[in-house]
Amino acid sequence: MCQQSIAEIFTHRAGGLLLVPADKVAEHLQHINAFMFDWDGVFNNGFKQGESGSGFSEIDSMGTNLLRFGYWLLHGRLPFFAIITGERNPAAIALAEREHFNAIYFKTRNKLAALEHLQQHFSIKPQQIAYGFDDVLDLAIARSCGLRFLVNCQASPLFEQYVKDRQLCDYITGQSGDNHAVREVCELMLGLMGQYDQAVELRSMFDARYTEYLELRNSGVTEMFSYNEQSGKIEKE
Repeated sequence: MCQQSIAEIFTHRAGGLLLVPADKVAEHLQHINAFMFDWDGVFNNGFKQGESGSGFSEIDSMGTNLLRFGYWLLHGRLPFFAIITGERNPAAIALAEREHFNAIYFKTRNKLAALEHLQQHFSIKPQQIAYGFDDVLDLAIARSCGLRFLVNCQASPLFEQYVKDRQLCDYITGQSGDNHAVREVCELMLGLMGQYDQAVELRSMFDARYTEYLELRNSGVTEMFSYNEQSGKIEKE
């Protein structure tokens, strides 16, 4: 499927808004080797439920897996994948460990600290990161990343306009965080990488290439970090 057809599907059917041409997003994707998502308001509606925190959907989880698989098919290596959140969220831990994400950052309200840590600890440059986000605290990262995806929230039209005016995102999702915006972002990137059909076909058949990818993916261990307000630094847990 051509890039223009993919763009039309996401803008007309899913209700998303591309702020740069699809071919430009596809071009930037060639230089991306890391995917990072905020948690609250992105994987969910942002509501907390005491110590259990906020959850996630299996639909979004499948989206992250297909994206990583498609990237592996295209490049022959796994992409870096991380979650960043302002709280220590049990559901975020469960997803990250089950899916063998590379890292999860907790209590990281100063998100620039996480970005600096990514560069120092993992040798990942901001331009190599595709970032999914939803609110004010994310803008410090969004200003620097190679690709930025703003999750739609009908309650914050002025914030959306602020982001658009300052060119701080490349795509605004049609769906909200509680309606699988992560899946939307993952499918858009996978489609523009030209890997959607192959990833779905091989995953659905549990093809040998998928099992090879899965074995490699599952060999990874999720590293956990948190922000120490006293030292002003990110520390490993």
